[in-house]
Amino acid sequence: MKVYDSILEAVGDTPMVRIRSVSKQVPAEIFAKLEFMNPGGSVKDRLVRYLLERYDEAGALTPDTVLVENSSGNTGAALSMAAAVRGIGCVVTIPDKMSTEKIARMRAFGTRVVVAPTAVAADAPESYYSQARRIAEETPGAIYPDQYNNPLNAAAHYASTGPEIWEQTGGRIDAFVCGIGTGGTISGVGRYLKERDPSIRVIGVDPEGSVFHDQFHHGRLSTPHVYQVEGIGEDYLVEAVDFSVIDDIIRVDDRSSFLTARRLVREEGLLCGGSSGAAMWGALQVADRFPGGRIVVLLPDSGNMYLSKFLDDDWMVRHGHLAAPTAATPQAMAAVAGAE
Repeated sequence: MKVYDSILEAVGDTPMVRIRSVSKQVPAEIFAKLEFMNPGGSVKDRLVRYLLERYDEAGALTPDTVLVENSSGNTGAALSMAAAVRGIGCVVTIPDKMSTEKIARMRAFGTRVVVAPTAVAADAPESYYSQARRIAEETPGAIYPDQYNNPLNAAAHYASTGPEIWEQTGGRIDAFVCGIGTGGTISGVGRYLKERDPSIRVIGVDPEGSVFHDQFHHGRLSTPHVYQVEGIGEDYLVEAVDFSVIDDIIRVDDRSSFLTARRLVREEGLLCGGSSGAAMWGALQVADRFPGGRIVVLLPDSGNMYLSKFLDDDWMVRHGHLAAPTAATPQAMAAVAGAE
């Protein structure tokens, strides 16, 4: 049995599982990379571990260091965990649409959490982006990773996530499907996989209300609007996303994301989040393009952070995603998902 010196060493080497029930009606095999099984509960643990390794190499971390970042919650949680391990400070700004579980988790690690309004422009002084930059400028010893515009974001996944997927599939992969938030995961993994096999298709999933879909297909930014799914999508064009390694971006609505995530929980036993549901919904939509092929979909986040939201029937009913509480059977879940 391997013993780690800290929880940060347990990041990565996540399992991949075959999807059996949710994908029964599609002509391709679908495999899920379970990134929510990282110790901090999301794929963002990889970015934070990689960042700290680079900061250590540069001698940038001191006892007076304060990590400051804007986050939808998963990077913030990973930074909070890392800051606790390293005995340094951490401040995270987060939009107010995010779950109470995410905020409570970061505060449990000792992080100062600043909650900012969601429905404001990215460059507004009160936005969570602007507030993080201001706090970093005003805080002695602050390091501001700026995950949305940091090339190390994609580099982290080129170095770890991509190689793991290639090894786990034995190089037998026809398509990789991934949600787009900061763009780091799809860019790093996509570049790694295409360097090994240029025929692999890399497909992004973007929530309705985000800007990536229209930028990719039409070369213009759409007018963003608020959506409920957390952890993917953006309201401005971030620099961490590399469109050159992406072959297609498809758009998903909140209801499809949540219902698919609930099916993954109840049919596959995978307690994953809404952005995981969005990614799986995307994989199901493109499966007809790869008959007899193999699709790997990355499930980035844990359902533990959404027990009060889309995993709660009453919340789903209140927000119009369910007509009534749903029996916890695969047949009932599939029927609801198919009734869109």
